[in-house]
Amino acid sequence: MAMSDPIADMLTRIRNANTAKHDTVDVPASKMKIAIANILVDEGYIGKYDLVDDGAFKTIHITLKYGKDKSEKIITGLKRISKPGLRVYAGKENMPRVLGGLGVAILSTNQGVITDKQARKQHVGGEVLAFIW
Repeated sequence: MAMSDPIADMLTRIRNANTAKHDTVDVPASKMKIAIANILVDEGYIGKYDLVDDGAFKTIHITLKYGKDKSEKIITGLKRISKPGLRVYAGKENMPRVLGGLGVAILSTNQGVITDKQARKQHVGGEVLAFIW
C-alpha cells in the first residue's frame, strides 16, 4: 500500500526510536527528508545522518543524540503540523514560535526547507511541516 504521508512516517520513526532509546534509525530517503535531517543536525537534535544506497533503494541512516546517559533525551517532542488532509501555511508576519522560541518549526518555503528563525530573517512564509522541541 502506498504511504500517504512520508514525512509523518519519518518523524514517527525518529520519535519511536528516541522513546525506545535506540542509537540509530533508518528512514527511506527523499530530497525533503534529507533537507529535514539537515535541519535536525544543524539545530543539534540528532547526531548525524548518512545516505545509504543499496542499489534498489536509498536510505537515511540517522544517529540519535542523547544526554550524558540515555535517560536524558535531546528530542523531547516531535509533531507533524501540516498534513495531506489539512495543509497549514504561515505568512511572514505570523510565523509560529515553538515553546516561546526554545523549539524549532520546520517550514517548506520557496527558499527551500528552513527553520522558523531563518524564515523570519529572510522575510518569507511557507508550509509549516513540523515542530520539534
